[in-house]
Amino acid sequence: MTDLARIIGALEDSSAEGAQALAAARLGFLEWVFAAPGPVTAHMARDALGTQAARAAQSAAARAFVGCLREASLPGPTSGARRSGRRGRWLN
Repeated sequence: MTDLARIIGALEDSSAEGAQALAAARLGFLEWVFAAPGPVTAHMARDALGTQAARAAQSAAARAFVGCLREASLPGPTSGARRSGRRGRWLN
């Protein structure tokens, strides 16, 4: 069983609702990230969303975990042209 399926399976067994379900999902997401053999990318999150385990998520905690995967699957900010002026500058 893959780490993803194991994590979702454990979240499916959870009766947590609301904030507790979200907290459990975030912990599961961190476990998934740290179990990865290298850097986790948006592409990896999209692949995870395509698995049967993610598509079949039922419990509140498992659905929240899938939500974490959806957020991680979004493309990051681009390195396109920046606006000039104080308000348009990056902080780093």
